[in-house]
Amino acid sequence: MSLNKSPFFELRSGSVDSLLFVVKTTDLDALKSELTRRFEATPEFFAGDVVAIDLRRLADDERVPLAEIASLLDSVRMRPIGIVASPAQHAWAAESGLPLLEARDRRAGAGAGGAKADAEAEPAPVAQAPAEPVARIAVPPQTLIVDKPLRSGQQVYAKGDLVVLGLVSYGAELIAEGNIHIYAPLRGRALAGVHGNHDARIFCTCLEPELISIAGIYRTTENPLPADVIGKSVQIRLADEKLMIEPLRLT
Repeated sequence: MSLNKSPFFELRSGSVDSLLFVVKTTDLDALKSELTRRFEATPEFFAGDVVAIDLRRLADDERVPLAEIASLLDSVRMRPIGIVASPAQHAWAAESGLPLLEARDRRAGAGAGGAKADAEAEPAPVAQAPAEPVARIAVPPQTLIVDKPLRSGQQVYAKGDLVVLGLVSYGAELIAEGNIHIYAPLRGRALAGVHGNHDARIFCTCLEPELISIAGIYRTTENPLPADVIGKSVQIRLADEKLMIEPLRLT
């Protein structure tokens, strides 16, 4: 039998789609507080996702306790698989016991430097390896249409866009990897662009939500909505990582 082949296992080049948990601060208490607050607001948002801890926003002379960060991520049901670091950070990052990974970012500006605030998760292909060229045909995810009202406790997840034609009651939750269109009152939660789609939008004909979110950036009823959008037809989008809520003119 050839030494390069085995009927029991195979080693092949490939890539793993992961989230980057981008650390922007050495204040671990502040990081814990913000991540816990975000998890409590949307407990299913990143549940079960694998993440790489990205240190490149920290200055070369700054360090964070990686074991504690990994434990924190695990406590909110994310699964750390490695570290993404600049060359100057490799020595101390390797002491964590997690492997050092390479990442090719899908968004610009994820390198070292920048303001240090809370933490964010961004999607990126991790541990890229050369692969043989293959023919690929991109098939867009199918739009999911829900034509019945959603009661409290019900959740709908769409791999692509999500269209809802009935009332979304308090306690109900809409989650989509693409856009969300709601042609009825939204009184529950709507989370669009999960897994880091910053171009996703939410369209709603009557905005009365418990929570709205795009790519993990969210707003709850603790921060009251302006009078010109509450109960109105709106679109919600991201601009410079801030939620923009704008009246939607239907005529």
